[in-house]
Amino acid sequence: MSVKHPIISVTGSSGAGTSTVKHTFEQIFHREGVKAALIEGDAFHRHDRQAMKEAMQKAEAEGNPHFSHFGPEANLLKELEETFKRYGETGVLRTRNYVHDEDEAEKYGVDPGKFTEWREIPAGESDLLLYEGLHGAVVTDEVNVAQYADLKIGVVPVINLEWIQKIHRDRAARGYTTEAVTDTILRRMHDYVHYICPQFSETDINFQRVPTVDTSNPFIARWIPTAGESMVVIRFKDPHGIDFPYLLSMIHDSFMSRANTLVVPGDMMDLAMQLILTPMIHRLIERKARAI
Repeated sequence: MSVKHPIISVTGSSGAGTSTVKHTFEQIFHREGVKAALIEGDAFHRHDRQAMKEAMQKAEAEGNPHFSHFGPEANLLKELEETFKRYGETGVLRTRNYVHDEDEAEKYGVDPGKFTEWREIPAGESDLLLYEGLHGAVVTDEVNVAQYADLKIGVVPVINLEWIQKIHRDRAARGYTTEAVTDTILRRMHDYVHYICPQFSETDINFQRVPTVDTSNPFIARWIPTAGESMVVIRFKDPHGIDFPYLLSMIHDSFMSRANTLVVPGDMMDLAMQLILTPMIHRLIERKARAI
């Protein structure tokens, strides 16, 4: 953790909705005048798209059908840990971008499925670092990324909803078939259990969207449940200092299900995040200002 150069990590699996939470942070940063450096978790994948396909084929031929982006072997977790550590100590950031599609290819001048070159952002250009991706709170026998983040956010829809969101996204945005997405889900399950789920015990706040409609078979669901068809369970690791009476008064139809857990209507999730996260960001910036 860092006083002078705070780090916020938003962690969730593919299809969980971390990009939506990242957008909420960006809204807060813009409104509050906070300069944030951004890291995409995909930047720390070990392989580009073609190399990843070859690595998966090689792993399967060697008897490992579970090789996936969720596991440590397919990622530069040591480099991610060092990036967090270095930023916390110096405010200097080294990162790159993974180019997903033609729109990003036009933006970065790199073919889809490839990485941009590594680039360095010098100290003084940001107030804090925001990470969004798969491994912002990962802890293994070799690395401990979680220890360097000052505020860790988990985005964890119930599993059937997560799968529905992933299936619809990958079919619409990436042209995959339902069968291909299902194969990906199955291949990733081992790493999901061992490297994704444990992070949500490290996070400070988890946002878990729970649909209130039937999602029993996510592989045939025609629509993603809307925000209005959902509730959001918000769990605080340490509820000390959280003004629950204020939140309950500001968020219509919210309630407490446990002493550290607030439940809000799904279409109030953005408001809840704004109310909860804005003062936390202020505290990080104020702590930074006192330390300088």
